[in-house]
Amino acid sequence: MPAAGDDFITRLRHSWQRTLPELDTTPVELLGRINRISALSIQQLDRVLASSGVTRSEFDVLCALARSDRPLRASEVTAQTMLSGAATTKLTARLERIGLVERKKLERDGRVVLLQLTAEGQDLVEREFPRCVAHDRELLTGLDEKEQAALAALLGRISDNAERTR
Repeated sequence: MPAAGDDFITRLRHSWQRTLPELDTTPVELLGRINRISALSIQQLDRVLASSGVTRSEFDVLCALARSDRPLRASEVTAQTMLSGAATTKLTARLERIGLVERKKLERDGRVVLLQLTAEGQDLVEREFPRCVAHDRELLTGLDEKEQAALAALLGRISDNAERTR
């Protein structure tokens, strides 16, 4: 495993410095690391979830429903998962077919469809979510609580900037 000084992102930044030496490529290093961590983490979570029979995106839908204290509209699931509306529709249809999600009509307006977990869906989330958290915890190996808190605060500020420029 490469050290932080010679990893993929550092090599990428050095390549850009040779190509465009007048350009400060600090953002490439910082956001490149965030993006690379995200991509690698997603690939790894897909492997963690493979035995459960659901994809990471499907699991995101299940988790959005599990966190809610009430059934959700598809648009609410979309907002919580950052999936597209079309993806939410496709994923929830599959999750319904395999018995993890059910649709129900809103009592006061039958045109409104709500999504909720089935007992099987709840069981899957309760079984798999701790495994996902353990994976995330492993990625933070070597950072103490204070460092994790500082990193979370810094990433929160970057996240706020990204939200403002959407």
